[in-house]
Amino acid sequence: MEEINLKEFPKGFYWYNEPSKYFIDGKLVFFTEPFTDFWQKTHYGFQKDNGHCFLTKINKDFQFLAQLEFQFKELYDQCGIIIRINENYWTKVSIEFENRKISKLGSVVTNLGYSDWAMTNIPSDIHSMWYKVEKKGKDLAIENSFNGKNWSQMRISHIHTNFRTIESGIYACSPKQSSFKCIVKNIIIYKITD
Repeated sequence: MEEINLKEFPKGFYWYNEPSKYFIDGKLVFFTEPFTDFWQKTHYGFQKDNGHCFLTKINKDFQFLAQLEFQFKELYDQCGIIIRINENYWTKVSIEFENRKISKLGSVVTNLGYSDWAMTNIPSDIHSMWYKVEKKGKDLAIENSFNGKNWSQMRISHIHTNFRTIESGIYACSPKQSSFKCIVKNIIIYKITD
């Protein structure tokens, strides 16, 4: 187990679409830019790959866990975990803001350049969540937890391409003209060696 030290910029991590404002002081805090998103084609027709990601490369099977806090402001504001190869192959798990009563706890799996979305409604007064993604070979198992101890399975999916290394990390975006604060309180990585 490796608990990532968030007292300074952790070794091996880097930004994809770096936000203009962030800091690290025992937690990672960053602010989304407006009109940022991750989606590829399906149903809506548009392609966006400009959300913010705080990533590390992993070349073994693993579990990636993170605890996030957030105060969404606008429709579609979202943050969570992303597992990424490139713009055509990635998976994200997050809460997406809908309105003051309801938000969407869900996951998007993108294969062959097409995204899908599976979700369930949750109350919008939830402002913290743990996520866990386990990678075994080309398969991903996605779970969430309100306390980091009791986990609920959200989805199992498959990556439909070959790869040696995969990127894993935190993501956040604001598809509308908005910006919100994403707080990453914990990142834990378990590398599976057998």
